[in-house]
Amino acid sequence: MSELNEENVRAEVRAWLEANWNPELGLVEWRNKLADSGWGVPTWPKQWYGRDLPQALQPVVDEEFARIGAVGVAKAGIRTLAAATILAHGTDLHKEKFLRRILTGEDTWCQLFSEPGSGSDVAGAVTRAEMRGNKWVVNGQKVWTTSAHHAHWGLLLARTDWDQTKHKGLSYFILDMHQPGVKVQPLKQMNGHASFNQVFMTDAEVQPEFLVANVGDGWAVTTTTLMHERRGADGLRTWAMGSDRKGRIYEEERAEVATTMEPYKWYPQRAGRVDLILQRAKETGHLGDPVVRQEIAKLLTMSKAAEWTARRARAAQALGRPQGPEGSLGKLVSSHVARAAARVHTQLSGADALLSGADSPMGGVIAEILVSVPATSIAGGTDEIQRNIISERVLKMPKEPSIDTTKPFRDVPRNTVG
Repeated sequence: MSELNEENVRAEVRAWLEANWNPELGLVEWRNKLADSGWGVPTWPKQWYGRDLPQALQPVVDEEFARIGAVGVAKAGIRTLAAATILAHGTDLHKEKFLRRILTGEDTWCQLFSEPGSGSDVAGAVTRAEMRGNKWVVNGQKVWTTSAHHAHWGLLLARTDWDQTKHKGLSYFILDMHQPGVKVQPLKQMNGHASFNQVFMTDAEVQPEFLVANVGDGWAVTTTTLMHERRGADGLRTWAMGSDRKGRIYEEERAEVATTMEPYKWYPQRAGRVDLILQRAKETGHLGDPVVRQEIAKLLTMSKAAEWTARRARAAQALGRPQGPEGSLGKLVSSHVARAAARVHTQLSGADALLSGADSPMGGVIAEILVSVPATSIAGGTDEIQRNIISERVLKMPKEPSIDTTKPFRDVPRNTVG
């Protein structure tokens, strides 16, 4: 490529797509071509399936894919967090083994962080990893693990040293989810879905080369994963949807979306469905109610402000700035928007908002919103955790006093289960 600017990038990606795009290709076959070309993830390093483009030029590539109707690399689910973490902290072996298959969609992933006694306090993990002979052996339990039931690999945080302080005794591993020592048990949610799982590990094995970073560096790696997760929770992410176009590749993409996105299909409801508010106000005849109109105006104002905040975070990313606390800002405001939306939906639908079934408001969607919204304030770090991060990293306030960060973890009082 000559000069790196929008015009040249657009011309090059357009020429490549016109020469290579074929909707009759198989999905994996096409994505392997994308990986070889670098156009699937153009902001990644050239050595690892990218083109070293600045983030600011990513929209140009996206526009050209959309113009021709070309399918992109696999991006739905935890695999995006796995890719970001491996790129930042993984060895060449990790990148060679996992990145291409993440892009092609051949491998799916899950995140093994939360435990029954340490949800938001991720660093309180007690799942144990011990070196026995020439491999790590893992014993413990994880919970609220999305997609564990069909994941090939898991991002695992485990304690490797009980004599170190809380955060220093952790290590980060890549766990084979299909081995005999791993048992996955689905959890039924109050909204009727079963996206989450408990994962029990009994003498599960991890080869030493599947340790990410060094022993004891697990918290630093986990922080990278969490920052990417929170940046993705700011309300601007679009949900993966298969195209209705004809062709083998579109058929395979629709099948992939149906499987991969199944655990996430209630996520738009947990965000509050602000997009349905005006429609519901008209349907219920409340558009002229001055009290309801005021609440709708508050909600739409808050939602738009949250969108602008998220776009500022995207702009910072486009300038190459590292992941920072803006993810927590976006995560917290999305929680406020979701709860405000649930209140407005309740005002609009009244007692009928509690009904589910075919004859309920929007076929049960409103009821699903009300029972799903609380998850927004919990998943990915509670609102309280986000406020702590913002106060310390943005407002530069002193940290809360802690009694468990300076002593060996084995001496720290902690929750017990059972």
